[in-house]
Amino acid sequence: MKVLTINYNTREDNHAGTREFVFWHLPQVQYKNPSVQIVTFKNLTPTPFIRCYLDSGKQVLIDVDGKTKEEIHNRLQRILGKSEATLAAEEMAKQKVDNPANFGLNCDRHCICEIPGQIPCPSIAQLPVPYRGKFVFQTPIE
Repeated sequence: MKVLTINYNTREDNHAGTREFVFWHLPQVQYKNPSVQIVTFKNLTPTPFIRCYLDSGKQVLIDVDGKTKEEIHNRLQRILGKSEATLAAEEMAKQKVDNPANFGLNCDRHCICEIPGQIPCPSIAQLPVPYRGKFVFQTPIE
């Protein structure tokens, strides 16, 4: 979507939901869609409506006459927004970050010893004598 225009009057009763939508929800819509130009036209039309100019050159006209701010928000989200399943999938993809430095269960590497240049696990190969605690911390008896 390139441009979203909202047309309403500031005094008539059937425009109250649109005025409240502009006051309560429009800042959040602008914040979530920084690449969309949003324009409001006041006192130019007898009935309130929202027009969306899409990237493909088509226009979507939404009648919001007599609707509440929640109904307008839900209609915009249903028509132009992403579905709940898409949003949930994007959130899961955002949370699952495959970092090569992570190791353990559910990661690419089970143990840090699988990384080249690290000391192998003592269960696979015996550690060098200086790395064993019983030789380092044990004092010789004379």
